[in-house]
Amino acid sequence: MEKSRIHFLLLCFSFCFGVVFPGLAQKGKAQPVDLKWLHNQTIHGATGVSWGVPWPKGTVKKGQQFYLTNAAGKVLPLQAWSMAYWPDGSLKWTGFATVAGPENNGLKLNLGKAQAPREQEKLQLKETGKSIRIHTGNLQCVVPKNGSFLLDSLVTEGRMVGSRGRLECVLQNGPDREAHESPTKDRYLSKVEKVTVEQTGPVRAVVRVEGKLQAEKGQRTWLPFSTRLYFYAGSNAVRIVNTLIYDGNDQQDFIKGLAVVFSVPMREQMHNRHVRFSGEGPGIWAEPVKPLVGRRPVNYQGKNVFADQVAGKRIANQEEFAAPEQKLIQDFPIWNDYKLMQNNADGFNIQKRTNTKSTWLDAIAGKRATGLAFVGDVQGGLAIGLKDFWQSYPAALEVRYAAKSMAELKVWLWSPYAEAMDMRHYDTLAHGLEATYEDVQEGFSTPYGIARTSELTLFASANVPSNEELSSLANISSQTPLLVTTPEYLHSVNTFGVWSLPDRSTSGKRWIEEQLDKAITFYQKEIDQRNWYGFWNYGDVMHAYDPVRHTWRYDIGGFAWANTELAPDMWLWYSFLRTGRADIFKMAEAMTRHTSEVDVYHIGRMAGLGSRHNVRHWGDGSKEVRESQAPYRRFYYYLTTDERTGDMMREVAQTADKALVEVDPLRLILPKSQYPTHSRIGPDWLALVGNWMTEWERTGDKRWRDKIMAGVNSFAKMPYGFFSGNQGAFGYDPATQKMHMLSNDAIGSAHLTVLMGGPEVAFELTDLLQDKTWNRLWLQYSELYGASEETIEKALGKRATLGSPGPHFARLPAYASKMKQNPELAKRAWAEFLHPRTAEQFDPKLINGVQAVKPLEEVPGVSTNNIAQWCLNAIQLLELVGDQIPAQNELWNSADKPKK
Repeated sequence: MEKSRIHFLLLCFSFCFGVVFPGLAQKGKAQPVDLKWLHNQTIHGATGVSWGVPWPKGTVKKGQQFYLTNAAGKVLPLQAWSMAYWPDGSLKWTGFATVAGPENNGLKLNLGKAQAPREQEKLQLKETGKSIRIHTGNLQCVVPKNGSFLLDSLVTEGRMVGSRGRLECVLQNGPDREAHESPTKDRYLSKVEKVTVEQTGPVRAVVRVEGKLQAEKGQRTWLPFSTRLYFYAGSNAVRIVNTLIYDGNDQQDFIKGLAVVFSVPMREQMHNRHVRFSGEGPGIWAEPVKPLVGRRPVNYQGKNVFADQVAGKRIANQEEFAAPEQKLIQDFPIWNDYKLMQNNADGFNIQKRTNTKSTWLDAIAGKRATGLAFVGDVQGGLAIGLKDFWQSYPAALEVRYAAKSMAELKVWLWSPYAEAMDMRHYDTLAHGLEATYEDVQEGFSTPYGIARTSELTLFASANVPSNEELSSLANISSQTPLLVTTPEYLHSVNTFGVWSLPDRSTSGKRWIEEQLDKAITFYQKEIDQRNWYGFWNYGDVMHAYDPVRHTWRYDIGGFAWANTELAPDMWLWYSFLRTGRADIFKMAEAMTRHTSEVDVYHIGRMAGLGSRHNVRHWGDGSKEVRESQAPYRRFYYYLTTDERTGDMMREVAQTADKALVEVDPLRLILPKSQYPTHSRIGPDWLALVGNWMTEWERTGDKRWRDKIMAGVNSFAKMPYGFFSGNQGAFGYDPATQKMHMLSNDAIGSAHLTVLMGGPEVAFELTDLLQDKTWNRLWLQYSELYGASEETIEKALGKRATLGSPGPHFARLPAYASKMKQNPELAKRAWAEFLHPRTAEQFDPKLINGVQAVKPLEEVPGVSTNNIAQWCLNAIQLLELVGDQIPAQNELWNSADKPKK
């Protein structure tokens, strides 16, 4: 009887795989893939772009060649590399790079051999013992292998327009104090320790520069950095992705300023030198170093030259003017220094001065600057833009020494014109779980080892770009151009497990889609009206709301920043995959950048672990794998090919399980056992599994699969499968990856197993493993979690309560229904999901007058936990059992809206 039952289940699995996982049903040759620009951007000139494309399993072999065409049939330059593999060895994801211009729409990716680019069109890279030299065709530059400079000697059209690219830090000894006190400050400069050519080809080269910042006066080094430089054939731009790791003493080391700096040669007379800042939207602030305007106009051959001068056109040298005009020019002031300061998300101002002995003069102010600066003369110069400039305040742009032979162009990642960076915890006293939902432990509320990545783009120019060109460059630097394919294609390939395309074909589905749209809109508004911006905060959202104070609980322990709690990262990414919306991508991108860097430790004893939600992102004592896990980052990595994200996914795959020994996730709950550490099935073990799954597909190395199966086989030997533990807790040995029961007859479950990305990993793993033991265990877990005690007793031979039914867990019976073709389980899934309490959770109300500091929209009972999980379940139920959604339900009336 048991053999027959297993045989029946296996038949169900083989039948359902092609339905639940459509990628399994697609065999044969891959078809051409349509591509589009994600962001609506105006592009001037050749622009380098990198992106990823997935393939159905078994359709594209390793070594396959590709070519790219535009709407006119023109073949564009293309470089390709493998990013991930299916278990059968076929390509799963391929990374691509091209150089495209404004005319390149209607792009199509084709399988087949393209004509090789001509030699003069290829990017050239030459490595010696001292440096790496890159020639894109429009730009020549040098990456030194030692010293202080990350990038040197930028030459375009035969003229050097930039040099000595470096990092600079102003370190303050202690916090800001009373007005009459001034802490000492020291200057630190980058010190290169290692340079690696990570990729080189006809279209794109990637060079990684690693090192630390060293005291200008002294030997101390700190702030490890990893800076990637991206070069594209035919482009005069260099993309810079810079990561800094904080390894200081938070009580003593206060960063007063943090900058990327370039030197720019100034050859022309003062009136042919120019400074530019991008302002609000497309706006550009443009001035000459020596404006030729005053009491009366300056004329050359009978024409007022000021308009041409401001436009950046060459003006005759001073000696070529008539004598009276020369006298005027001689007498005009020269402006040496300029700065644009964005000290908060809603205000910037521009100042300039003539010299260090004179005052700064206010030029103009605005709200949100797009973050690009240019300095140069009519023979050329440099522009540099910082992505998310105003969102990551306090930031600044600065030009120094514009009147000297060598100007300085600075992008302040942390503005020296703001308060010093304070990394301390928010209190010196510990507050307990009962009071503030906070788990403070001595020595754990530390920023030591967290990181911050900034993205910049450098543009070399052989002249002074027009305002229109600079506005386009600001747009490109503030939002990296990206090519994407359609949601329909991504869904058909099935690389990210279970998710649905939007469907409004019935009243019930239409209502759910409306709620999903409202949820995104609500958080977009909340990010802005609550000012969830700043260098360390941008990308995260808050955890829980306080309707009495009309604010989120920003100051209440574990209720403040969410830090990936209940997988908002996945909610945003699945929302993007199914819609292709650029605004959702922007939210998900910012969250991924933040949660993968700031919420995770990259060096030190807790490397590989992340921090639980808290007032300060790193403040909680709970340090776990659930916050650092790779499954939250895979979406961004594969869609954009971002190498920094790839670094972090590899880090956690290699270190996270060992970090569990250093920091046992259950150290305050369970006594130390005979095993090296503890692990719950989720969020610990399933997070590790997601790390290994990602590394397995990236490398094709089956040893990562073996790590997964070591745990699967451990559970298979236990009497109750994944329920064989007291509250889901087990002993764990990182040396063998085996899980162990802590008591012989324990049975239990933990709700966190389902809420931190566990099901999303498990759904995808079913397709990848193709293993009957895993299938049996996960199907059993999905069917029995939240089931009645009678059902559990019938299945396991022991009466128990295993989880509580509800909207957060509805995707489990939905999965079981799909796999077993059981309509009763589908009915149960919808009954759990369509709970009256969720009916109006996204409908905001206006609060104004004396009740709030400004007019606000609020949803009194809002919780990011609830919204993220509700949306994830909605997206997955529509895919798994969408065809069985109740035709009539008490939640809908004739107007297709929730009942009051």
